[in-house]
Amino acid sequence: MKIVLTLILMAVLLIAPMLLSEFRLSLLGKFLAYAVLAIGLDLIWGYAGILSLGHGVYFGLGAYCMAMHLKLAAAGGRLPDFMSWSGIESLPWFWEPFRSAGAALALALLVPVSVALALGYLTFRNRIKGSFFSILSQALVIITVTLFVGQQGYTGGTNGLTNFDTFLGIPLGDPQTKLTLYYVTVAVVIATLAASLWLVSSRLGKILVAVRDAENRVRFIGFNPVAYKVFIYCASAALAGLAGVLFVLQEGIISPAQMGIVPSIEMVLWVAIGGRGTLFGAVLGAIVTNAAKSALSEAYPDLWPIMLGALFIVVVLFLPKGIAGTVKEWSERRGWFSSRGQEDGMPARQAPPASPAADI
Repeated sequence: MKIVLTLILMAVLLIAPMLLSEFRLSLLGKFLAYAVLAIGLDLIWGYAGILSLGHGVYFGLGAYCMAMHLKLAAAGGRLPDFMSWSGIESLPWFWEPFRSAGAALALALLVPVSVALALGYLTFRNRIKGSFFSILSQALVIITVTLFVGQQGYTGGTNGLTNFDTFLGIPLGDPQTKLTLYYVTVAVVIATLAASLWLVSSRLGKILVAVRDAENRVRFIGFNPVAYKVFIYCASAALAGLAGVLFVLQEGIISPAQMGIVPSIEMVLWVAIGGRGTLFGAVLGAIVTNAAKSALSEAYPDLWPIMLGALFIVVVLFLPKGIAGTVKEWSERRGWFSSRGQEDGMPARQAPPASPAADI
């Protein structure tokens, strides 16, 4: 079943450029970048029981790392414009590594992982979990956003980083470049999904589910839950950083507003609406939720926040297992595929709580 769903997803995404306009295709590419982050968030929430309300930070850090390289390339050896406006006379030392595209990409993964490693180790080692961890992750968001807004001369402040138009000498605004970036994003989503499905089906995935359902019991039989939780949390942060790279290459801007509390909560809602603990649902939720947000804001500019909020309420109340979880349950009842509960590496009797709202 996993292979069939992967092939269907791949086919739909590959033929999308033939059916969508350049603008809509660009939007879909951005939504797919979000899907990479959503997969990572589903790994820690759906399988390890770690509810992070601060993943916007890791997304933003990855995006800023790539944007710093793009900004330096656009400056052509001179100081970035916002630094000159702020009275800075020489390039800060921590900007120097971002002259290299390879270093920028590596740091886009390493910086989020380093922050996640520090936060994860200190909290999980002290057995902080549940709502307490969620609150700490939101505190991380507040600290990071405040820092980025306050350091106008080094980060661009509230405006963030923008006004860059080439990557490795290739114009980002060229239609062919946008199409290439779209296919690259599709490839990353498929690879991330395949790797995640393999991970949750492996022994590691089984241990993560056990940690989620009975952490003390896992500890008593000789496993160290801290190591597993820190590992999967860092992996999720790396995926968020990678999503930020793909986003900034296609969107052309990153600002502190895109890594704040509201975007971080929206990221959790993507997974909840798509179907927690399914991985496919994370991809579906990221695409459907953001597509609905875009469509409603275009059609009803004054009412779309209310309509989007109503959509969230309807899904939580009437589709508590999310879109993918509800479809899977409905299919199992009709015998379309086995209900042994081993799809996506999660035992049926250990399914996550029915209502996402209960964990939030």
